[in-house]
Amino acid sequence: MRFTRLYAPTTKEAPQGAVLASHIYLSRAGCIAQVASGLYNYLPLGKRVLKKIETIINEEMAKVYAQEVELSFVTPIELWEESGRADKFGKELLRVKDRKDNSFVLGPTHEEMMVNIVRKKVTSYKQLPLNLYQMKIKFRDEARPRFGVMRGREFLMKDAYSFHASEEDLDREFNTMEVAYKTILTRLGLDFRVVEADSGAIGGSGSKELMVIADSGEDTLAVCDSCEYGANIEVYMNLDDENDEAEVVEYTDIKELKGDDNCPQCSGKLSLTKGIEVGHIFKLGTTYSKPLGCTYLDENGKSQDMIMGTYGMGVSRIMAAVIEQHNDEKGCIWTDATTPYKVNILISNIKDEAQLAYGENLYKELNAKGIEVIIDDRKERFGFKMKDA
Repeated sequence: MRFTRLYAPTTKEAPQGAVLASHIYLSRAGCIAQVASGLYNYLPLGKRVLKKIETIINEEMAKVYAQEVELSFVTPIELWEESGRADKFGKELLRVKDRKDNSFVLGPTHEEMMVNIVRKKVTSYKQLPLNLYQMKIKFRDEARPRFGVMRGREFLMKDAYSFHASEEDLDREFNTMEVAYKTILTRLGLDFRVVEADSGAIGGSGSKELMVIADSGEDTLAVCDSCEYGANIEVYMNLDDENDEAEVVEYTDIKELKGDDNCPQCSGKLSLTKGIEVGHIFKLGTTYSKPLGCTYLDENGKSQDMIMGTYGMGVSRIMAAVIEQHNDEKGCIWTDATTPYKVNILISNIKDEAQLAYGENLYKELNAKGIEVIIDDRKERFGFKMKDA
């Protein structure tokens, strides 16, 4: 790519009201552009980053036999009424009607839709287990969208759903997906923790969150210095009900716990840190399969409710989390796996024929080797090009 052909409208000014580094720098770098409250367009540089994240996710999903599908963004409200979530989800669920007065919702998550494509099609234990996923725009009508693409109303999410004939097989898949998600975040160059979490509105018997460590995170985590243990602080305090005096002090730079601060899994010391939730995995059991009539015939020919798991990962949020964890006063510091281009050839003086020829030859050689390269061939001052870079 050439800067003379690139659409990346950079700006010196931060968006009004922006406080997070990712919101400020992704906007200033011309990666995203706000449309309305909580709604953003992804411009060429931002789209390249999203595609790189998606590619890594697809590669790791293929290794665990998960298959990609694409479900309709518009969902008949009857499916949400069948599951009992039409009212439970609240005002975040955006309801619409078509010209024939049929009611629909804009998908905030797709448990119901995924069950709908499996029920009556998968009928035997011989067809299980099954893991289907998609990378799809979701919409949740957040009351207070903020922080740029970190918490928007519309966002790109990877959501997977697994179907099983036993709790034991669900446990196996849950552990497999946890490892796959950890591999994805490791490949993306992120420092993260997997923590015990509350299942919330999704439901189920247990869940874990994948948290990118960042001071700007909304969640407070208790993490161990000796093992991989971590818990969202609310969950940790629930586990600590034997110590009535245990109390978490307000988060400060000291990051200390007050009370029983020993790791429940080892003798290590717990401390507090902040995290950004970029993934959440759940053991759903029959929470959705039972009300939606998603059954199979077991080895004895008896009808059983399918046992499910769900595994979400915020693709657009990961892009923001990379910058929250990696930035300086000059802007974005992309990880090797997420940078829009690997090499930026900056010709300081376009009028110098020797410089121009050298830069152009280098550009051709790198392109021929398949290296992602961009050349700044604009007739601009050296200082301007450096700041833009």
